[in-house]
Amino acid sequence: MYSEKLTFNKNGKFRIMQIADVQECATVNPDTIKLMTLALEKEKPDLVVFTGDQIYGIHPSFYNKNRKELARKVLKEIIAPIEKAGIPFAVTYGNHDCQVGLSNAQQADIYAESPFNISGEPHSDEDRGTFRLPIYDEESHIFDIYLFDSNGQAPTGEYLPVSEEQINWFRAEREKAREDGKYTNSIAFQHIPVPEFYDVIKRVKFGTKGAVEAFRKHKGEWYVLPEEVLKAGGFMGESPATPDRNSGQLEALREKGNVLGLLVGHDHINSFIAEKDGIKLIYTQGAGFNVYGPGRNRGVRIVELDKNALGSFDTYTVTFGSLTDDKLGNPLQEFIFAHIPTSIEPVKRIAAVGLGVAAVLGTAELIAYKKLRK
Repeated sequence: MYSEKLTFNKNGKFRIMQIADVQECATVNPDTIKLMTLALEKEKPDLVVFTGDQIYGIHPSFYNKNRKELARKVLKEIIAPIEKAGIPFAVTYGNHDCQVGLSNAQQADIYAESPFNISGEPHSDEDRGTFRLPIYDEESHIFDIYLFDSNGQAPTGEYLPVSEEQINWFRAEREKAREDGKYTNSIAFQHIPVPEFYDVIKRVKFGTKGAVEAFRKHKGEWYVLPEEVLKAGGFMGESPATPDRNSGQLEALREKGNVLGLLVGHDHINSFIAEKDGIKLIYTQGAGFNVYGPGRNRGVRIVELDKNALGSFDTYTVTFGSLTDDKLGNPLQEFIFAHIPTSIEPVKRIAAVGLGVAAVLGTAELIAYKKLRK
């Protein structure tokens, strides 16, 4: 476990690399490791933050009696480039991690075996993915990073929001972190986006160019990114897969005006920056190549803090395509990932259309057959 303080460097900067949705199976894709390795070499962050779904727990490659040992092996392979670079890393969890048969707390124990894993005092023994990391200017605590385990899915399938208990923990930590009576500026990371992400995108009519279909609570609705978000380089290939229930997390984050941004992953082909009520809502695309993603635009996000301007931060993404001209190792798999539906709902609709067509064709054949018999 990493025991040193996180500190702004001599230039007054602190750089964070967010890695979202590595989502690896039992055989880690070399392109995933290449992306991480090249990004670490180029950007030289002071901290790496994994924001969940490091492993794809329900992948068939884990379905054998050694699945727990396979999961351990995969986690070790994923963090190896970071350990080699000698950079501290923090971890929270998504909806797929625990599906491998190891709880998030058990996986936290595996990460903690690394001398570069850093974790603050957790929300609870079971919730080891929710904690605060202070950043210092020499000896003074001047900034905070919050990680939230955004839970997963209910038995009925809908995504769960950050709980009221976790929100109360955040409020208590916020008070504990005050310096000279002032709330320290901070940013927050988690896996699943809050419902307010729908407030920063634009609802449009069916058939609008570039529109993506929404599901669950927003079923039947279509959305695009606002023009200014697109011009800033954002993209949205699928609708935000948010909880249907709003637990009030974003409202809690904005109460004291000190949380500058909430950064999420979860939806692999979304990457953009928008703003609501003074907080930046930020999507980061997936980094893993063994699951669907935005092709060579898979990447990581860099957040740069400046101790002389702690009321804001700079952020941008670094993609596989910008780091190397190398071809992907498995182009056929990538073609499949680029074309498969990202939700079960389109599959259901395609199946229903297929059954409808089959029924029509079957009826036509039956009528023709009866005519021939006559």
